[in-house]
Amino acid sequence: MEKRDLCELNMQELEALMKEWGQPKFRAGQIYAWLHRQTVESFDEMKNIPKDLNRRLEEAFRITVMNAEEVLISAIDGTRKYVFALWDGNVIEAVLMKYHHGNSVCISSQVGCRMGCRFCASTLDGCVRNLSAAEMLAEVYRIGRDCGERISNVVIMGSGEPMDNYEEVVRFLKMITDADGLNISARNITLSTCGIVPGILKLAEEGLPVTLALSLHAPSQKKREEIMPIAKKYELGEVLAACRQYYRKTGRRISFEYSVVKGVNDSPEEAKALSELLGGFAKGHRGGREGAFHVNLIPVNPIEERNYESPDPAALNRFRAVLENHGINVTVRREMGRDIHSACGQLRRRYSRHAGTGTD
Repeated sequence: MEKRDLCELNMQELEALMKEWGQPKFRAGQIYAWLHRQTVESFDEMKNIPKDLNRRLEEAFRITVMNAEEVLISAIDGTRKYVFALWDGNVIEAVLMKYHHGNSVCISSQVGCRMGCRFCASTLDGCVRNLSAAEMLAEVYRIGRDCGERISNVVIMGSGEPMDNYEEVVRFLKMITDADGLNISARNITLSTCGIVPGILKLAEEGLPVTLALSLHAPSQKKREEIMPIAKKYELGEVLAACRQYYRKTGRRISFEYSVVKGVNDSPEEAKALSELLGGFAKGHRGGREGAFHVNLIPVNPIEERNYESPDPAALNRFRAVLENHGINVTVRREMGRDIHSACGQLRRRYSRHAGTGTD
């Protein structure tokens, strides 16, 4: 039977384990600090743990180590794209992006994805399996060790739909924000979702004020279904209502992600429809529209398996101008790592084909 990862245990579970093994309670704090502050990769590195206890831990548990099979560094902006090999032979992606305000890591929550978004390479071959909380933590820890600097922001926007792996993602969120671990502020964490309504409503009750990023991508139900098959399950009005509830419960501004595709969803008419769709989102709430949401325009990063193309700069500027003229707070995402296949799923898929792993 596969050993459980020791990093999967939170402090309370470690304390219970130490009690069960007849060990003093403080040992749990020592072990937790080694795992989640020092981010050690082996049991031997936990120097102040008695040898007999260390040996027993190693016999019962494992520590996930993210082995970087490939690391690409952008010549444009220094973005680093990692292909990590998992214990079972699968591979995932993660990205390090350096900004003036700190280091941001974009991690995967699943091997592949089953949501079917037409612009995304992650979903081309479906979802292989969920990642554990320990594996998600290991992505962050490995990149932190690699760059030698503190990770200040985490984005769960790599391969996978976080709400499709809800329990492990929430466990990850609680541990990455734990004061006894890396203690990354929940306000510096963004969770991206296609719009899984039950997950959004449930997350609103968790007491974790992370930023919610909704993959919107179209101003109408019909167009959204064409781009995102999952939209057939959750109607657009229902999704926006769930986002509004999340905003009410957490006070956290919603980020509406809009991948702009040439000739598909980039017309001024669609920009106007998007403005009208979102115009009443924060009606009646303190702070109004400005504090409730913003729109993040993302020029689509083309993948070879689809015929989607990036919008013309003039069309993108017109789209943005229409939103701004309707009082919508809008940004255009800075494209990072384009020269190293940084769009979700691109590098993993290319690596899998080349290595013949059979995972793609």
